[in-house]
Amino acid sequence: MTQRFRGKYRIQSTRAQWWDYANNAAYFITICTQDRRHFFGTISDAKMGLNEIGKIVDHEWKRTFDIRPDMNLWMGEFVVMPNHFHAIIGIGKNKYNTKPPIETQCIASLKPQQPTKNKFGPQSKNLASIIRGFKSAVTIHARKINPQFSWQSRFHDHIIRDQKSLENISRYIFNNPAVWQRYRKNENG
Repeated sequence: MTQRFRGKYRIQSTRAQWWDYANNAAYFITICTQDRRHFFGTISDAKMGLNEIGKIVDHEWKRTFDIRPDMNLWMGEFVVMPNHFHAIIGIGKNKYNTKPPIETQCIASLKPQQPTKNKFGPQSKNLASIIRGFKSAVTIHARKINPQFSWQSRFHDHIIRDQKSLENISRYIFNNPAVWQRYRKNENG
């Protein structure tokens, strides 16, 4: 059921309530276009052919890492698809996610016992702020080419917990254009 916030209906967040998305971790993200419209190009011979807007998505994603050196980001596998974008992004240790130790009279550098909770409200220096900046930059440039361009309002994320998961997701992203083409071929007969 939807809840009201400041007198308006609001959809519950899909983010993990127990996780701080500024944490030093790897994340698998998927961002879709509004109504899954094909804005980014086409797939042929199991390869994605980027159109002008698709090239903007590619460029802005790569630029994401250059404009946020203070967050110690790293780029994993990514792919621009006709109507969505998959990527692995890592947030490394940085001054925004390293909590200072608690000093006590007897024991120095005791770490907090309470797990951090996700903070709602203004988001900065975390996964949501990165995605918001990326989507905004793409939208500004894409609408110069096609004023109808729009993203879905949300994005999907998955916290990558181990090396095997990272490898499986990387393989999934890399193979996505070929799988898409096979699926479309089977769908059309």
